[in-house]
Amino acid sequence: MYHKTVYAGWGDTDANLHMAGAAYLNKCADVRMMLFAENGFPASEWLRLRIGPVAMRDELEYFKEVGLLQEIRVTCALAGLSTEGSRWRVRQEILRADGRVCARVTSTGGWLDTLTRKLVIPSEVMLAVLNGLDRTEDFDVLTSSIEAGSGVSGHNWRP
Repeated sequence: MYHKTVYAGWGDTDANLHMAGAAYLNKCADVRMMLFAENGFPASEWLRLRIGPVAMRDELEYFKEVGLLQEIRVTCALAGLSTEGSRWRVRQEILRADGRVCARVTSTGGWLDTLTRKLVIPSEVMLAVLNGLDRTEDFDVLTSSIEAGSGVSGHNWRP
């Protein structure tokens, strides 16, 4: 299972002295971006290709508190994918050092062409990064977001 160890920082805490809701979403987005960076898609490559992953829905479930400077492990698994890869669903869990689940984030999104501002089909190389993740038990085939006749634009999609 893909994962990264991170810490709840000063800016991640709220008035209740635990990690704020937005911080969970930010940590998960950071870990997703680390996954892609480690597989040939750092931020500079997204800029060059004029494409990037965009979350369109995030569902956040809380189980245990995370305190300031607490070490946490953020996992990443594939919970859904459309047949051509234009839409994806990623499930991430935030775990304490003792292995107890603190929160679960399920994000559904797609691949945004930053010029046309529409979803597109990713290259096989991008799709391979997602397909390299472990799949959740409830993995689902998602409906395509691509309209007939559209898809990959004229960009150079090769890394």
